[in-house]
Amino acid sequence: MDLDGLRVAITGAARGTGRLLAEAFAERGAQIFLSARDLVAARRVADAISQRGAGRADAFRCDLAAPDSVRGFAAAVANRTGHLDVLINNGAPYIEGNDLVDVSDDMIESVMAAGGTGTVLLTKHLLPLLRASSRPDIVNMISTCGEAGHRRSGAHPAFYAAKHAHAGLAEILSHRLRPEGIRVISLFPPDFVQDGPRRADSDLTARSIIDCVVFAVGQPRDCFIREFHFEQVRTPHS
Repeated sequence: MDLDGLRVAITGAARGTGRLLAEAFAERGAQIFLSARDLVAARRVADAISQRGAGRADAFRCDLAAPDSVRGFAAAVANRTGHLDVLINNGAPYIEGNDLVDVSDDMIESVMAAGGTGTVLLTKHLLPLLRASSRPDIVNMISTCGEAGHRRSGAHPAFYAAKHAHAGLAEILSHRLRPEGIRVISLFPPDFVQDGPRRADSDLTARSIIDCVVFAVGQPRDCFIREFHFEQVRTPHS
């Protein structure tokens, strides 16, 4: 799929799924504005992408748990482009734990701030650039932890709460931005693996999730794919 010239901002892109998303869009000719809490790691990813010669990438520091950092990232993107075609809200810290007391107050605050407030603020501050695009998309990498009634993940309750906040944001933005032609595309994957055999009896892989994102963004503008929900591999005890 040719996404040549598309301008794409991705959070949490120094490793894992975020990095794979940046690489996938750049391979198709997109210009990437990628961010991470670790600027050195983000620059390594951006340099590797730019050296491949298809799309190019610029790296920025953005700690979604720190509002000033979020605003700084948005301002830096605005200094480099007059419009943004795709915002991928991918960054969010994952923590495990069955009991609320399993993690510190500081960790809970960070998870909630990044997954909730930080994502709202970044979307707000990049919205003018999205509105200046002829084909704007907001992609939300949420989780089944953001689905009502989901209880199968080992994630900490604070992660569940942050993902419900993200899902609530995506739902209302999809409704309110639809008249402007801004598509809001949300993905609710279960716990997944970065790489694997991609068989029906195997865990969902990051590559398959990324294929869904690229597919949705590449659709004609009359096609509003609102959400992707995924079946989870079932074990004899699940």
